[in-house]
Amino acid sequence: MIDNQKNAHVLQEFLSWLRDEMRKRLAQYFGPENNVIPVIPDPDLTPGTSWTDAPIVKFINENQLDKEAQLLLVMAIAPHVNAVFFEEVINEFLVDKGDFPLIGCVKGTQFRGLLPTGDTFLFLLAGTDLSGRIEKMAYFSESHVFAKRHVLWLDKPEQGEPVMSGKIVLSQEYIDLFLTGSYAKPRFGNDFPAESITTPLDWADLVVNPQTMEQLHELKKWLRVKHQLRATNKRLKPGFRALFYGPPGTGKTLSACLLGKRDPAEDPEGVAEDLDVFRIDLSLVVSKFIGETEKNLSSLFDRAEHKNWILFFDEADALFGKRTNIRDAHDKYANQEISYLLQRIENYNGLVILASNFRNNIDPAFSRRFQSIIQFPMPNQAERLQLWKMILPDSMMEKEGILEKVAATHEISGASIINVAQYCFLKNMQYNGQILPVSATDLEEGLVREFNKEGKIYK
Repeated sequence: MIDNQKNAHVLQEFLSWLRDEMRKRLAQYFGPENNVIPVIPDPDLTPGTSWTDAPIVKFINENQLDKEAQLLLVMAIAPHVNAVFFEEVINEFLVDKGDFPLIGCVKGTQFRGLLPTGDTFLFLLAGTDLSGRIEKMAYFSESHVFAKRHVLWLDKPEQGEPVMSGKIVLSQEYIDLFLTGSYAKPRFGNDFPAESITTPLDWADLVVNPQTMEQLHELKKWLRVKHQLRATNKRLKPGFRALFYGPPGTGKTLSACLLGKRDPAEDPEGVAEDLDVFRIDLSLVVSKFIGETEKNLSSLFDRAEHKNWILFFDEADALFGKRTNIRDAHDKYANQEISYLLQRIENYNGLVILASNFRNNIDPAFSRRFQSIIQFPMPNQAERLQLWKMILPDSMMEKEGILEKVAATHEISGASIINVAQYCFLKNMQYNGQILPVSATDLEEGLVREFNKEGKIYK
């Protein structure tokens, strides 16, 4: 847990530093000797030393931000901490309390205070020096860490207006990080077409064949050592892509959820943290309008970059299907979407999992981009018996040997076994909470219902 009192003190140190630097620039501009340019920022001042574990201090150190970049970062967060920060500083120097266009601050739509713009930052560092202002524009370029990590950017101004008149926008995720010490999970919706998925089950509850389990353990290991692995050889790609394929109900989604959970068996001291697993809602991603699908995917991957999230594309055939020969405009843009996905997924620095019922439905161009292709076959007899006994132990059965017979004669998935067991629970549950022993007839009735639901013939 973050120490809010210490964190608030550090943030106040940074705000005081920014206030002092702005006063120096304003005093120079309005003073009698405005040709004397002050040194901004002061190289001898180092705010944030009172608590080096503050989130903003750790971020600055991890990304090796220079003093000017630190000023820009503090300028971006200032309105979120003090609504009248810029007004108070500017009004100290405006005698008639009129407008001061050179400093560039603007009013928000609902926010009543002043918001900094690119011009505000340029005026602070360079005043009216044109060459200096042009030089400092580099902090808003695509090559800077702020743009690469989507920390902050300039809001797009109205057409025809100067680019630097755009408001400085700080990502909500970094606002949460600097104020609370952690990223807030994005809300599921049109702006973020993915929902966080979890499971109460553990790795001991997952029943798959040994080969599948071995490959899943490789994924677990990559998640824990990916930074060290990347440092060993620059030719290794930053992310990891895996394909899960197999019939419905064989454990693909459960495995994705478990990859995000800390495994107590491998981490008994609790050093590792749980990772967020997001299932992509393809209905909100795929659009009939040209270019919208790519736009939605770009926004999703931009949000996920550097967050250590696991992205899970369930029923991925709809988005990652095979490219076809171009017969009309529809084929052209469908192929364009797949080509964009190939490029975007390859550049993502986290784990991407695609799930499909059939491997052949996925475009072959993805195969070489997968580091792991994991099959989830239907459970064999021994695995089915293990699943039955995990959810219906012998103590709940009316007679011994019922589950052994069912496991030997009926090939069904783990999800179907859970459905049948739920039917048996519901049928035998009494209103006082007691559950009567489950009979062979109960199981048979549940199996008949499950087979009918799936359009199969019960034998």
